[in-house]
Amino acid sequence: MLDDERQQPEDVEESEEAVAEAEVIVESEDGEAEAGGEGSGEAEQDAPRRERRQRGGRGERRGEAELEPPTEPPPPPRLYDQFKNEIVPAMMGEFSYGNTMEVPRLQKIVLNIGVGEALTNGRAMDAATADLSVISGQKPIITRARKSIATFKIREGNAIGTAVTLRGARMYHFLDRLVNTALPRIRDFRGLPRRGFDGRGNFNIGIREQIIFPEIDYNQIDKIRGLQVTITTTAKNDVEAIRLLELYGMPFIKDTVEA
Repeated sequence: MLDDERQQPEDVEESEEAVAEAEVIVESEDGEAEAGGEGSGEAEQDAPRRERRQRGGRGERRGEAELEPPTEPPPPPRLYDQFKNEIVPAMMGEFSYGNTMEVPRLQKIVLNIGVGEALTNGRAMDAATADLSVISGQKPIITRARKSIATFKIREGNAIGTAVTLRGARMYHFLDRLVNTALPRIRDFRGLPRRGFDGRGNFNIGIREQIIFPEIDYNQIDKIRGLQVTITTTAKNDVEAIRLLELYGMPFIKDTVEA
């Protein structure tokens, strides 16, 4: 019995030495287990874990997959520079403003698509929202009915359209694309009528097809839809608003009587 008790600590010491050798092998710089037996199997299992630690783990891999932010800022709106350098002096000379802050300017542009078929077709709203986000470069909101109308089978809270409001640089970029790219692509386009003004300097344009914008892929749309564009200005009357939009390049019909 005494021999067995004396041999037992020796076995324990031998096992501890074997574990220490296995740990030394695992912590080697080569990352490969050279010893055989059970120690080598444990070393092979621990090797991938050690490599993950050296690479920084999952968080670092996710960080590497993320896109780097652009180093250069986006270009400034071309129409805003035109407003400061050309439109303001021209408007002050024509209307005899005493201060540059009296010159009317763009306030916002609102794009709206009415989707009445969304009451029976759930996918129509998603398609219209996707088209409007591509056109404007901004996520639109879903407009809902404020009250129930039995004639049109509309209940309060039903989704009936989608809209987006553009301000700042996106507003000027959109107006530039609308005037110089989208409107000339309208079939048999001869100019915009001036009856779209509301008497307070705001102009409404009705577009029948969203495919006039080059951002829309004709093969990806499900239906031809129209949209309304509302240009809001700080002009006091329609005469100032018309002149402001003309200087921006808005193609109005020349034969129409001015407001």
